[in-house]
Amino acid sequence: MSQPDTGNNESTAAKNRRLLLRLGMVVVGMFVFAVFLMPPIYDAFCELTGLNGKGSTKAAVASTRVDDSRTLTMEFLVDTDKALPWDFTRGTTAVQVHPGQITKTMFFVKNRDSQAVTGRAVPSISPGEAAKYVKKTECFCFREQRLAAGEGKAMPMIFYVDPAIPEHITTVTLSYKFYNLTDQVQTASR
Repeated sequence: MSQPDTGNNESTAAKNRRLLLRLGMVVVGMFVFAVFLMPPIYDAFCELTGLNGKGSTKAAVASTRVDDSRTLTMEFLVDTDKALPWDFTRGTTAVQVHPGQITKTMFFVKNRDSQAVTGRAVPSISPGEAAKYVKKTECFCFREQRLAAGEGKAMPMIFYVDPAIPEHITTVTLSYKFYNLTDQVQTASR
């Protein structure tokens, strides 16, 4: 009976370790890209194109004229992800605005959890065509929100609608959904 060649097994084991190391590096690289690089790239892309209903955050407020001849309805919808133990409400369901008119509306959150939780609101505007005309000058969606256990917070959103918005658009719906980022924030701070 012949003995198996152990030299082959060692080289196979070494190859497997190298492959496992490479795959591990790919996973770490994907994680770093998804958590640290993709969000700013995505935000910049949405800012430039107006896609995903994020609208523009750069406000040329001083040069905006108010168009008193038209009125738009701005509707507000709110939602939270199941993984986020927050109550998220709006101050009003809708407001009537003139294009170019600076408007402030309020949103409210309350953390129902017994520990601090971090969330982030993701906006969406419909119809999609209207996204590039909604200009937010202040918004809680610009940054993560951290609430201590049981903490509540009032959050303003200041915006205007560019007077260049097409006349066939008479109602714009701005919706926000809050997502739980607590685990990602804790991982990033380590």
